[in-house]
Amino acid sequence: MTGPENPPSFRLAYVPGATPGKWVRIWEERLPDVPLSLLPVAAAEAPDVLRAGEADAGIVRLPVDRTVFSAIPLYTETSVVVVPKDHLLTAADEVTVEDLADDVVFHPLDDVLDWERPPGKPAVERPATTADAIELVAAGVGVLVVPQSLARLHHRKDLTYRTVTDAPQSGVALSWPEDAHTDLVEDFIGIVRGRTANSTRGRRTEDRAEAGKQKQAAARRKPAPSKAASAKGGRPRTGGGAKGTGKGGGTRGKPRRRS
Repeated sequence: MTGPENPPSFRLAYVPGATPGKWVRIWEERLPDVPLSLLPVAAAEAPDVLRAGEADAGIVRLPVDRTVFSAIPLYTETSVVVVPKDHLLTAADEVTVEDLADDVVFHPLDDVLDWERPPGKPAVERPATTADAIELVAAGVGVLVVPQSLARLHHRKDLTYRTVTDAPQSGVALSWPEDAHTDLVEDFIGIVRGRTANSTRGRRTEDRAEAGKQKQAAARRKPAPSKAASAKGGRPRTGGGAKGTGKGGGTRGKPRRRS
């Protein structure tokens, strides 16, 4: 139960390459009393983190298990090949998968691209992580195809990248467990979708909380009985007191004049 000792908070998981900074800033402006904490997670670990309740929502890589999670697609990333700056592929602005046929193309264990068949020549051993693969590319051993955000995340002065026009692409989505669609999740959905602070569906949590308090207070207050009802010991009867103007006249005023 949330109370003064346990104020509300929101936990957002995010995978490598995701940049939730803009949404976090909007959250802090709109809900200053609800702290938002960021939880970096590996792409493959994100579903387990959400399922275990370690985060309220997450910016994840698609696909997700739609029998367990709800998801709002945010964007689809361009795929690029990361190469040394003196590599032959840098002569073009864009390349194709076929252009990688003569290169060793690393396929790390945390790869997020859904290859039907990875391009190029296979490495002797798959790198454990994208970061490890980047180190091998810098050593001139091979090349690596990743979403553009990961190429930027692992930027090095001795490396560059080029768009691969026909490579698989990676989609990014906001996701949360279907059975954990809370008010705070709805608030974050509103921010991601660009709703204004005054939007009905994206209204601030504190406004809802205040409205709830007012509703509870109103329910506790009983309406005061009328003077007539108090004198009679209950609510005035209807029907029988139409002619009376004295003690039994109830709450009626003076009789109408007959024309």
